[in-house]
Amino acid sequence: MDTECVKLKIRLAQIAPRLGDIQRNLQTHREVIERAGQDGVGLLVFPELSLTGYYLRDLASEVAIRADDEALLGLAALAGPVTVVLGFVERDRRGRVFCSAGCLAGGKVAHVHRKVYLPTYGMFDEGRYLTPGDEVRAFEGDGWRGGLLVCEDLWHLSPLLLLAGQGTDLLIALSCSPARGVAGQGLSSQAAWEDMLPTYARLLQQFVVFCNRVGYEDGVCFWGGSGVWGPEGRALARAPVLDAATVDCEVDLRDLYQVRASSPMLANERDELTLREMERVTRERA
Repeated sequence: MDTECVKLKIRLAQIAPRLGDIQRNLQTHREVIERAGQDGVGLLVFPELSLTGYYLRDLASEVAIRADDEALLGLAALAGPVTVVLGFVERDRRGRVFCSAGCLAGGKVAHVHRKVYLPTYGMFDEGRYLTPGDEVRAFEGDGWRGGLLVCEDLWHLSPLLLLAGQGTDLLIALSCSPARGVAGQGLSSQAAWEDMLPTYARLLQQFVVFCNRVGYEDGVCFWGGSGVWGPEGRALARAPVLDAATVDCEVDLRDLYQVRASSPMLANERDELTLREMERVTRERA
């Protein structure tokens, strides 16, 4: 972390993309990015598949673009000093199609994460249309180190541990989480995320930035409820449930030093033990 950059203004763009309509969604992104630049935002985060919508199925290959596509480069140029994280369907040189999160910074596509875990159960069928990613890499922000994960990735511990091991300060999570079930006065899906995210922030001793979409597709409602949690697990900002909104939060990166110094859990992690035992478990399970 760069000690010269201690404050970071984060904006969550909790939008409702239109399914398959990239041009309309691009215009929404342009408008939000322009406002973010005017307001001095440092990090702007959109939801999973914010450029395309979620229930694409056979449309996935039609809306897929390369990571160096003119549309993404145009947004990167528009962003100027704002770091923008968004979701899109990516096509690589081999023609494989991924659910990707892209980080736009410095006028270019600075980092891309391809969703590692594709849910293909119940109401989800991503594995039929998409290819899973095979890397979990941290990236350098403007005075901070970040990691991108997409929705189902956060339901598995391994990507979280891999990013924490690379010294991330911000875990940025993009999601298209549908409203499912009832838990007390709220939704079961909402309750599960609201249990996990502050727990991850506290255990991994980093800021967690979560952006979930809203709106309806194919009869499915997405619940929103985006938020930012500090490294002690406290909610710093929350977006409304069900409604489109932009929500701002300024974080002080020096809080990371304080939390990590008072309880050095990350510093005391025994990576060599984890690696050795995982290799043993994998051999025995084979």
